[in-house]
Amino acid sequence: MKMTFNILNQSATCCEPTTNCFEPETKLPIAIIGAGPVGLAAAAQLAAKNVPFILLEKGSEVGANIRTWGHVKLFSPWKYNFDATAKELLLQSGSQLPNEDDVPTGQGIIDQYLKPLSELDQLKPFVLTNHRVISITRKYNDKMKNKNRTSTPFIIYADSNEEVKTFEARAVLDATGTWGNPNPAQGNGVWLPIEKALSERIDYHIPNCEENPTLYANKKLAVIGGGHSAINSLLNLVKLKETAPSTEITWILRKENVELAYGGEQSDALAERGALGTRIRQLVEEEIIKVITPFFITSLSESGKITIRGTSRNEEINLDGYDRLIVNAGSRPDYLINSELRLNIDPVTESVTALAPLIDPNVHSCGTVRPHGEEELRQPEENFYVVGAKSYGRAPTFLMATGYEQVRSITAYLTGDLESAKRVELVLPETGVCSSGISSCC
Repeated sequence: MKMTFNILNQSATCCEPTTNCFEPETKLPIAIIGAGPVGLAAAAQLAAKNVPFILLEKGSEVGANIRTWGHVKLFSPWKYNFDATAKELLLQSGSQLPNEDDVPTGQGIIDQYLKPLSELDQLKPFVLTNHRVISITRKYNDKMKNKNRTSTPFIIYADSNEEVKTFEARAVLDATGTWGNPNPAQGNGVWLPIEKALSERIDYHIPNCEENPTLYANKKLAVIGGGHSAINSLLNLVKLKETAPSTEITWILRKENVELAYGGEQSDALAERGALGTRIRQLVEEEIIKVITPFFITSLSESGKITIRGTSRNEEINLDGYDRLIVNAGSRPDYLINSELRLNIDPVTESVTALAPLIDPNVHSCGTVRPHGEEELRQPEENFYVVGAKSYGRAPTFLMATGYEQVRSITAYLTGDLESAKRVELVLPETGVCSSGISSCC
């Protein structure tokens, strides 16, 4: 069934949160910001209930951020990457889904799942690409004003091809994620002018060595970071080194010893992730990759080549002569578009406050973060939610299945199904399901 509604110039009806008297024909749409897996899962949830929504995506296609790491293979098979409602809508449309035990790449997630989902009749008219959200606020109110605040709709300003458009919504789900807002190389998290000046010689993503071999072949390279993205980058560079043997690869990380980066290996519940650790251990032991750890970066400089300055066990060290850096030090959320809303954000993780004790990466892995939904994600700004990777702030333990359950609970709440909203369930392998595994070019 298709939905028809007018985005603008509708009057919002106030409804008590405990009763949630939703009537689709008289309500403004629910706005979703970001057409990644979690944003599209929210759209599928609302479409299945015939609830008006709009989905605003700044890129030229759904999953635009994923396309930047499309060559990377995930850890988890398809069965952990589908939202249940989205999968059902695709099956009802006659779509052919991939084998649930196969492991997709980022490209596969877009082309075999997100794109077909966005083109379903129930979603397509309401998915607006090339709409970069500038700000979200309340109609007739700024952040300071209380008068009729909860009974007035949200106003969303978006830049579409240099034209500013406005949209009204009765609720907003911010699913913009953290990708594209990386942490710097410097160990204390500060962006210095020199690092920005070197931007053309620094990558903050997993390099696609097959697409751009001349950037890396026979160069002296440093990969900075101790997580799975850094390992993927190293494996891609090692693959390149097979045909460009003068390529020098250095791995710089802060861990007390490199063995801490190898993970569960053969004991990992996800074979792809276990293989990642086993392979990188082998390459380190064979000295194909030079490891420097623990190393805390204090500054960068450039005089033809890049010098990395830092400390290791209280000794100051300069690492000289690098042609290019790959910085895989994680990402952080950007709350600029939310600056006129009242938010409760944890000062340490920059996550939704109620999630902070659940997702501390010093305590939790992906698999040990308990399920959570609308109640934990609720903000002081009524009917506004931060969901998906952005809800985790700087914590790296987010996974798509968790985001799907977040938006299932929230959309249930916003559509009056309070019992379903409180029933939050999630089944995962014991060791969790994180985002990316061995690159498809390795």
